[in-house]
Amino acid sequence: MLLLAGVAVMFVRPRGLPLWAGPVGCALVGFLVTVIDWDEVTSALGPLRDPLLFVAFAVPLAAALEAIGVFGAIAASFDGGRHLAAWLWLLAAGVVIVFNLDAAVVLLTPLYIRIARRHGLSAEALAFQPALLASLASSVLPVSNLTNLVVAEQFDLRVGDFLREMTLPTLAACAVGYAAYRATFRSGPPGERVDDPVDRAALARGLPIIAFVLVGFTVGDAVGIPAWVVAAIAAVSASFVARTLPWRSIPLPAVAVAAGLAVLVGSAVSHLGLERIFERSGTAGDLGVVAFGVVASNLTNNLPAVLAGSQSMVDATQAWPLLIGVNLGPALVLTASLSSLLWRDTARAMGVEVSVRRFSAVGFRVGLPAIVVGAVLVCVV
Repeated sequence: MLLLAGVAVMFVRPRGLPLWAGPVGCALVGFLVTVIDWDEVTSALGPLRDPLLFVAFAVPLAAALEAIGVFGAIAASFDGGRHLAAWLWLLAAGVVIVFNLDAAVVLLTPLYIRIARRHGLSAEALAFQPALLASLASSVLPVSNLTNLVVAEQFDLRVGDFLREMTLPTLAACAVGYAAYRATFRSGPPGERVDDPVDRAALARGLPIIAFVLVGFTVGDAVGIPAWVVAAIAAVSASFVARTLPWRSIPLPAVAVAAGLAVLVGSAVSHLGLERIFERSGTAGDLGVVAFGVVASNLTNNLPAVLAGSQSMVDATQAWPLLIGVNLGPALVLTASLSSLLWRDTARAMGVEVSVRRFSAVGFRVGLPAIVVGAVLVCVV
């Protein structure tokens, strides 16, 4: 009941009530009345410590890089053209796959907004690309998404397993998603161009920080350095170069939403009877697992959803439909993944405001056909 109440308040709440009030309030009530004990709180939040710390440092990092002028200088190097949106879609997909979805939304969202404004294009349309591909392209490698790492660690899955099972569904989802994206954001006549003064020296100051981040996310992960440590060092360095400390950009509401939902789901999982979903075999059973991943992610968040699902799985073969559900499903609802909340705060800092309703309006048109194709390929082929 507390889980349902927390989710309901998120979607139907009085004007002025923050998004985190429902999940955090219900989790606190559950703890105070002893429905949720301290062990359940710590076990739920333990796996989220690193990603929540990453989110807390990643947005200030992007804000500091913007203050340096890095994104404006990079945007000035793009010359537009008929296929600009397609090339940017491919770039975002590649960054998500190789460097992970959080790095993609932090580093690409400000850049894409700058590019749009420089060429008189819709800032919202290009800003949506990293958000959508954070879901559609994040299943190829274990490092592409924290959900992948959770399942890979539990079932000892390797890079080769992910490449073999997830490459085709992901490529198909990205291709179908791009076709739907182009239909959703139809090209119109260019608007007014914004030729901001560009500080060419900003690249010399900022690109080493970006290079450090990208190397840190890959090499650092291989040697056991958490991504949040890399983001923290980069954020401090960027703030020093920019001579400003963007502490106001720390996305505390997004962190609170994820933490509250994790506690509620973690305490409820033993009472949800998920075993009935995962004990079914065959194609119908796999499709049921995908559906669980999509629905659970959008009702709560994909991190608690994958934690709950992975505890109920019968064998490792169910990892692939589960990951398709929890990775692609968050394209539909803003609160379904930390990366989407991170994207919203990053875009808002750049003056692009996207409501929960607007996100879902675009997400259903672009994400739903991509989810269907990915589900069919992972469950049938």
